[in-house]
Amino acid sequence: MKQIEFFEIKSPCIGVCEAGPKGYCIGCYRSREERMHWLKLEQDVQSKIIKACGLRKKRANQPKRPKSKENSVTPQIDIFK
Repeated sequence: MKQIEFFEIKSPCIGVCEAGPKGYCIGCYRSREERMHWLKLEQDVQSKIIKACGLRKKRANQPKRPKSKENSVTPQIDIFK
């Protein structure tokens, strides 16, 4: 069953239209396809995109975690020197 929206869902665009390293807009965090088809999408889909954009923004603004020690390669010591 669809949720009926009484008000138009406004575009999350803030006027900073530039693609980031993962292809999402660095202003609103929508993909190219989401930006291009925004006006044609049903409101329930727009609502899902808004939620996804919030998660993308949160993920993008998290501090980068240092690589774990498990992934780093430690050179072996030559004991025959």
